[in-house]
Amino acid sequence: MIYTLTLNPAIDHIVRVEKLDVGETNRMVDETFKAGGKGINVSKLLKNLGENSLCLGFVAGFTGFELERMTEDDFNLNSDFIHVSEGLTRINTKIKAEKETEINGNGPEISKSEIEALFDQLEQIKENDYLFLSGSIPKSMDANFYGQIMDRFKNKKVNIIVDSSGASLKESLKYKPFVIKPNLRELEQIFDVSIDDNDDIKLYAKKLQEMGAKNIIVSLGADGAYMLDENGNDYFLETPQGELVDSVGSGDSMLAGFVYSVINNNTYEDAFKFSLACGSATAFSENIARKEEIYNLYEKM
Repeated sequence: MIYTLTLNPAIDHIVRVEKLDVGETNRMVDETFKAGGKGINVSKLLKNLGENSLCLGFVAGFTGFELERMTEDDFNLNSDFIHVSEGLTRINTKIKAEKETEINGNGPEISKSEIEALFDQLEQIKENDYLFLSGSIPKSMDANFYGQIMDRFKNKKVNIIVDSSGASLKESLKYKPFVIKPNLRELEQIFDVSIDDNDDIKLYAKKLQEMGAKNIIVSLGADGAYMLDENGNDYFLETPQGELVDSVGSGDSMLAGFVYSVINNNTYEDAFKFSLACGSATAFSENIARKEEIYNLYEKM
């Protein structure tokens, strides 16, 4: 079974205007609402590939009910969100004009009893299941919350995927996550260095592995991606050709594609190749990539 945890999901309100005039009344050309959040994006990609997962996380208020409805009705995802009493599920506004501007909400307040309810919920996860810990941690929760979750599974063989950054990612390494996916900037931040070439990427990926991570994927944007697997094999792959439409969800799609491929008994090398096809296909689309879009790219790589 696959579980995706999104602690601070959002409704993404995507607004398009011909030109953004600050301080003036602007008329939108069109708008779109999407259920947002890194774990939810993972579940969307898996669903498009025919793989079910269960979305977990916190929602609040009328926006929380709407996000829950969107995940279940619009995307046909399975969810078991915890409804919290304080605040609202955030709305993130993305204004697309000559330049893109984002205004992100804060999200709800999470109480100790609601955190305990999540820990109780996580008890259903069994050995050999997969758990995605994705995205930001609400301000009302400990910055090392992912580490607290992983500590509870330290004697249980659960495959945990961590998609976080900074101290949160660094603290998780000692619990030996199955896979992590920093981008180049995040890799530099972890070690407080400037990375200049491929040898540097390999060096610092190896350091992450020495700190506990089993498989490391480093996304390099338009330059492709690098992977160091738990067997010591490493690979660079170039991004397949295509027109960038929207990079939101691309990294989530990479991780989802990697796990999907591993579950279907592919080698780490093939899984890495498939993950890059998933991430690129999403970047070349207005939405999370569909199965046919992914395989069209994969077969050309």
